[in-house]
Amino acid sequence: MADGQRPTMLLLTQYYPPEPGAASIRLQAMAQQLVARGWTVKVVTAFPHHLGHHNPRYARRLFAREGDGPVSVLRTWIWAVRMGRIRRRLLNYFSFVITGFLGLWRQGRADFILVESPPLFLGITAYVYSRLRRIPYILSVSDLWPESAVALGLVTNPTVIGATRRLEMFLYHHAYRVSAVTEGIRDTIQDTAALPPERLLFAPNGVDVAGFTGTEPDPALVSALQLTGQRVFLYPGTLGYAQGLGIILDAADHLRDRTDITFLLVGDGPVRAALVEEAARRGLDRVRFVDLQPQDRMPAYYALARAVVVPLKNHRLFRGARPSKAFPAWAAARPVIFCGEGEMARVVAASGAGVTVPPEDGAALAAAVARYADVPDDAWERLGQSGRRFVEQYYTWERIMQRWTEGLAPS
Repeated sequence: MADGQRPTMLLLTQYYPPEPGAASIRLQAMAQQLVARGWTVKVVTAFPHHLGHHNPRYARRLFAREGDGPVSVLRTWIWAVRMGRIRRRLLNYFSFVITGFLGLWRQGRADFILVESPPLFLGITAYVYSRLRRIPYILSVSDLWPESAVALGLVTNPTVIGATRRLEMFLYHHAYRVSAVTEGIRDTIQDTAALPPERLLFAPNGVDVAGFTGTEPDPALVSALQLTGQRVFLYPGTLGYAQGLGIILDAADHLRDRTDITFLLVGDGPVRAALVEEAARRGLDRVRFVDLQPQDRMPAYYALARAVVVPLKNHRLFRGARPSKAFPAWAAARPVIFCGEGEMARVVAASGAGVTVPPEDGAALAAAVARYADVPDDAWERLGQSGRRFVEQYYTWERIMQRWTEGLAPS
């Protein structure tokens, strides 16, 4: 990079808006913040595919060039699958490993490549391109893989586990920097890969507080969802294996007599159908499901909430997790009920705007829900404002990326 030139970042990710999810939101925010700091940002990503198929606008195309404000976005073909066995997911991952490389070549040279894992295999693309172009790559790790897949029972083949662990270590050791979204992930990588602290970056999930300007529920949305007079406890996001969402059904079971309390789950994922079926089987009429919403509609759903429920399965691996949905809850001035242990429990305690209960303990969650349902409105509002101040001070994207870019300087 010559003096006076704008540095360029190539961002390689399988998921970028309009794809939903924490990684997609975080990477877009990082791209925008880099631009605000004088960088040129070029994204290589896949055609939107979370619904298991492509939008017709991408039919019979290998590439599609788009813009995201000042960010140049090149989308490439991917084998789209909605859900299924690991073999189908591997086809999905490796199709983009190949087309993502072609996309990088089209986007040209840069000063750095930032590649998002999972999927871990995409690190292969970044590594090969970095060697050919002599560009350093930064591996951004939002979930330890294969560790998390093994913990959830999704990958059991010892050969596959061994091979992916070797790939994981290889990518860590060849990266210019490894960026982690939680302290737990950062510390685990440092311990297992024996990386010096100066090669590790920390970019936690944050929030655009400017997107949460109103705290009053939208009367039209309340009416449309038939929530008049209800204390709403919101779960927003992926309905997946790691979340241990059975705890919400168990809590609703304990609160059958509280006709003023509704659990609202907004999102989609691999366990949604099973949750819907189980809620119906148990007659849990006040557990409601709403389809995945566009990101710009989510502040209206947070505004419905008396509190936001953030659960995780009871596994040691998740003690180092920081579920992203807590930060928009605080930006919306809503307290959080965290069902888990470890790092996120410490963040909740620091916020002064939430409570932690044991993971997968429906009775404990029910007790916390009842307490927040009945807390006087003035005390509830103070809790919410404490959360808002907390994210404004520590978890805006501006503050996060200021620290992150400082860590790119040569050691």
